[in-house]
Amino acid sequence: MLIARVLGFLLIGLGAIGIFLPVWPTTIFWIGAALCFARSSPAMRDWIYGRPGFGPPIRSFIEQGTLSRKSKSGAIFGMALASGISTAVLWGRWAWLAVALALIACGMAYVATRPSDPA
Repeated sequence: MLIARVLGFLLIGLGAIGIFLPVWPTTIFWIGAALCFARSSPAMRDWIYGRPGFGPPIRSFIEQGTLSRKSKSGAIFGMALASGISTAVLWGRWAWLAVALALIACGMAYVATRPSDPA
């Protein structure tokens, strides 16, 4: 339980960076934090769920496995951008580029196959 709580706070901190740094993800870190706090600190999990803008989508994803269409579009756009940046940075290092693009493709497939929030 202590490890989960410490990891949860670490993930909240990493996610908080994304509030101020646009290229840094926030939601994925806060999803991880909410999962860590699910049993180790329900009050902190509920605090994350209560954050305007972030909380409701995180709760929906954790409890129902759904993503809004807007969230899906944003995530896929971000991963497409990451693919372009990875290609530019890793050009000529074919093995690393292949690994990076394969991981991004797995992430895109996962996001695309999540059910959308009921509208």
